Amino acid sequence: MVVRKIVTLVEEIHLEGGRPVAPAARIAVVAAVVRNPWAGQGFVDDLGPGIDANASDLGELLAPQVLDALGAPAEAFGKAAIVGLDGEIEHGSAIIHNLRFGNRVRDPVDGTSLLPAAEKRGAAGAPIDIAIKHKHDHSVRSHHQTFEVRIADAPRADEIVIWVALAASGRPLSRLGEFGSELATAP
Repeated sequence: MVVRKIVTLVEEIHLEGGRPVAPAARIAVVAAVVRNPWAGQGFVDDLGPGIDANASDLGELLAPQVLDALGAPAEAFGKAAIVGLDGEIEHGSAIIHNLRFGNRVRDPVDGTSLLPAAEKRGAAGAPIDIAIKHKHDHSVRSHHQTFEVRIADAPRADEIVIWVALAASGRPLSRLGEFGSELATAP
């Protein structure tokens, strides 16, 4: 695994809709900008060796850093990958959509749900919205949110940016009813 850089971003929301948010809603994201292990090889039938060589290491690299950046117990999580223009979306999916990566993020926060994900191909500076959901139950509406991220000089054509996001709470001042509650009052 060749890591060019690590990027960390922390957001705290203290005021929402003109009202205080206490404690502040906190989201931390950490990205690794890595060389695409399949870059320059044309179509690769078996992605397994690249997955074996990179997924677990990337999870082990990113999970402690995002936990440290969050500085609070995590209630929600998400992941994303942006593949440079010389790669395939499948290359990003290969890294983030397997237990070697996912369990490195899920286990330290005692998560039981699948990590929601986003992946795409893009040029340097391409934004992506990381889907974030509750770590135990993806139907907990208060924790449904997205967080937009980008890195000005990544991914280069032969790189992948792998993101991990943790949230210490749900959306600030969430007020939606429980999943499906609107059906109880439907005509």
